[in-house]
Amino acid sequence: MPVFENARFITCEAEGEVFSRMAAGPDGRILWLGDDLPAEYASLPRVDLKGAVAVPAFGDTHMHFESFSMFENTFNISDAHSFDEAAAIVRTYAEAHPREKLLIGFGACGHLVREGRLPAREDLDRWTARPLIIVKYDGHAAVCNSAMMAFFSPKVTGDPGFHEDGWLYQNAFYNGVNEVTARLSPLSIIGGLAKGASALTSAGIGLVHAVEGVGYPRDMDVDMLRMLEGGLPQTFRIFFQTMDVAKVQKRRMTRIGGCFELALDGCFGSEDAALLMPYANNPDNRGVLNYTQEQVNAFAIAANRAGLQITMHAIGDAAVEQCITAYEAALADLPRPDHRHIMIHCCMVSPAQLDRIAKLGLCLAVQAPFIDWAQEPDRYLRDILGDRADGLNPLRSMWDRGIVIADGSDAPCTRPDPIRGMHLAVNHPNPAQRLTPYEALLMRTRNAAWLGFDEKERGTLAPGKRADFTLLDADPLTIPPQSIGDIRVTGLYLRGRRVPAQAGSVTQVILKALSGGKSRK
Repeated sequence: MPVFENARFITCEAEGEVFSRMAAGPDGRILWLGDDLPAEYASLPRVDLKGAVAVPAFGDTHMHFESFSMFENTFNISDAHSFDEAAAIVRTYAEAHPREKLLIGFGACGHLVREGRLPAREDLDRWTARPLIIVKYDGHAAVCNSAMMAFFSPKVTGDPGFHEDGWLYQNAFYNGVNEVTARLSPLSIIGGLAKGASALTSAGIGLVHAVEGVGYPRDMDVDMLRMLEGGLPQTFRIFFQTMDVAKVQKRRMTRIGGCFELALDGCFGSEDAALLMPYANNPDNRGVLNYTQEQVNAFAIAANRAGLQITMHAIGDAAVEQCITAYEAALADLPRPDHRHIMIHCCMVSPAQLDRIAKLGLCLAVQAPFIDWAQEPDRYLRDILGDRADGLNPLRSMWDRGIVIADGSDAPCTRPDPIRGMHLAVNHPNPAQRLTPYEALLMRTRNAAWLGFDEKERGTLAPGKRADFTLLDADPLTIPPQSIGDIRVTGLYLRGRRVPAQAGSVTQVILKALSGGKSRK
């Protein structure tokens, strides 16, 4: 039961509330916060935080954790600046893993490479002879070499989204990913989870909204994370990416939705985000709505009746409209005063749509990292959207309507990095849409907890709550806003204990989970 001192504890309970000391009990809960230590705590052991800034542990309210973890365990070409660099990454990985029959990576992008285009089948054929699939940087398409194309069943190759240049889109992509992930071994998946958790620790993240369910046989990925989350340091709130409410009820889960099967549209990177008006570079294209309004309404009504918390992916304003309409139908069918249903992304949204979102009490899991995304640069967005690019991600308009918005990474699309998200929210390229540093911090702390019904336990620092906090080397509320991105995370404490940099081996994760680690969360 220590006293943490020589720090600047920003509580996020009220703006300007800062203390220099905190006492935690043996159960890992906060006993006291203040400056002058009461006599009753004077004999407790001390932990000198050496002048660090302590904020509530960060949350990430939209992440494909198992996919992110898988790619932490394989390879990522997102930052490659040429096909030669990408090929070298693939070959290095292949040489280090000679027994892997299928090579699975992430990050295909045409905006950073000097070739100025996405790689195609013939490019990947030169990189390796082994079956190779690389998921696009936005997570909504993938490219394969000839050996991988031969691996797929007719369910993939016969789909309209299957292209002879090696690219898989829409259902061909989802079914192709299903067939590939079905070949992964459980031990490799667990090893990836440990690496993924370690990456979250380095970013100061203690709470994760994980959207899971990408077609593993018998939904093994969902069940595996549920079984093993107790062996990982973070707390996970798992949303099952399915429209089958019965599957969720059978597992006694309380959350449903995400992307993948719950993606109402595509994304800007593939020019299939659903728009009310055509793309600026193609008057014949308005993107793709993956479902009819009747299908989405039926799902939302069924999930809401079941008492589940729902989250759905919507990027373009036509998908946003479909999502709002479905939630309106569900809540008209069965009003729930504290449903906390979520829309993910909500990148292109009109003022009138925001008014309806506020009226319904919907929450928004936004992605501030999309505001300045090297893999999807502004020049590209302006080319496909025209002046509408100026209105993307209107954080201030959302906040001022009283909508609860929280930030997430959409990992593996962007790396989990709350500091970068805060920086971009404060330095939005549209000055009218900027948040204050305190508001940006709340998006990653108080609001992140609230989105998952965790506000009684986490999200702020107060007596009775968990002693979960992240250490920073500078104060985001006092330094110049343009310098927030330079802040470094120097430590993560959960239940008053410093989290080791590494989550542990496969065996350690399994044993900790079996010993009841989940019950301590």
